[in-house]
Amino acid sequence: MSSTPEARDYCEAFANAIFLTGATASGKSALGIDLAIRLNAEIVSMDSMAIYRKMDVGTAKPTLEERRRVPHRMIDVVDPTEEYSLMDYLRDSAEVVDDIESRGKVALFVGGTPLYLKAILFGVFSGPGADKALRDELLEKVERDGPEALWNDLRVVDPETAQRLHPNDVKRVVRALEVFKLTGVPISRRQREFQSPPRVDARRAFILTRERETLYERVNQRVDEMIKNGFVDEVKRLVDARELGATASQAVGYRELAAFLRGEVELADAVETIKQYTRNFAKRQETWFRSLEKFGAQRVAADGRTRDEILDEIVANVAALR
Repeated sequence: MSSTPEARDYCEAFANAIFLTGATASGKSALGIDLAIRLNAEIVSMDSMAIYRKMDVGTAKPTLEERRRVPHRMIDVVDPTEEYSLMDYLRDSAEVVDDIESRGKVALFVGGTPLYLKAILFGVFSGPGADKALRDELLEKVERDGPEALWNDLRVVDPETAQRLHPNDVKRVVRALEVFKLTGVPISRRQREFQSPPRVDARRAFILTRERETLYERVNQRVDEMIKNGFVDEVKRLVDARELGATASQAVGYRELAAFLRGEVELADAVETIKQYTRNFAKRQETWFRSLEKFGAQRVAADGRTRDEILDEIVANVAALR
C-alpha cells in the first residue's frame, strides 16, 4: 500500500522538523519549551484535543505565560462544535511548518497523539473518503445506544482494530467501521500493508519515558490539579452552551464530567474513571512509541535526571542529525 499523493507531499513538508513525544503526563510540554529555546524553535502542538478552543483545563494547554516564552502553533484552531480530521491537521500543520522555517526557525512538534505522529512520519493510507450519510448513521447509534454498542459492531467485523481502540474513542471507531462498510476490507488489514520505512527520518523523534509507577502517579496528580483548576466549571460552560461536538464530547475527562453534571455519577467516581482511562491511554501510547523505535526513534529517560541533562542529550542528538 502506498500513501496518497497528498500525504506524500505532507511528509516532505515535515522533513526538517523535530518531534518531542511521550505518554500523557510524562512532562514533555514543559520540557518542550526549554528545548525550543535551545533549538531556536517554535512549538507545533501534536495534541488532537488542544486544537479545540475553550477546552483548556482538560487538555492541559500551555499557559499564556508559557506561550509568551515560546510561540505555540496548532492550538485553538477550531471550535469544539466542529469536526477536525487527520487530513485537516496535516494540511494546517504543514502550512505552519512552512511559515516557521521561512523565518529561519526550527519546527518542534510537541505532543502525544500517536495518530498524528504516525501520519507525519509515514503518510496516510489511501482509504475511502468520508461518507457523511454513513457517518451520521454511525454517530446516531452512539447517541442512541452509547459508544460501546458501536465498538461491539467493530469487534465483529474487525476484532484486531477493536482490541486496539477504546470503546470511547468514537472518532476512530467510526472511521474503522466506515472503511469496512465502504470497502468490505477491515482497516487493520489495510494498515498492515503499510509497512515501508517512514518517509520522515524517525531519528528526529525523541520519546520522553518514565517508569510506569512514576507515570501513573503523575497522571493521578495531573487529574487532581485539573479538578482544582476548574475542570468541572469548564465542562459545565461547554455543556450549557451546547458547544461540545461529537468528537470533543468524547474526550477523556469531558465525557465523564458531563455524566456527573447530568447526575449520572458522583464526582469522586467520575474523577477516578478519568484517572483510570488516562492511565490506560498512557499505556497504549507507550506501546505504540516502542514500536517506533525500530525505525530509529530515540528514547530519552526522564526519571532521576535534571532538566539540563535531558536537554543536553536531545540537543546533542539533534546536532548529530545535521
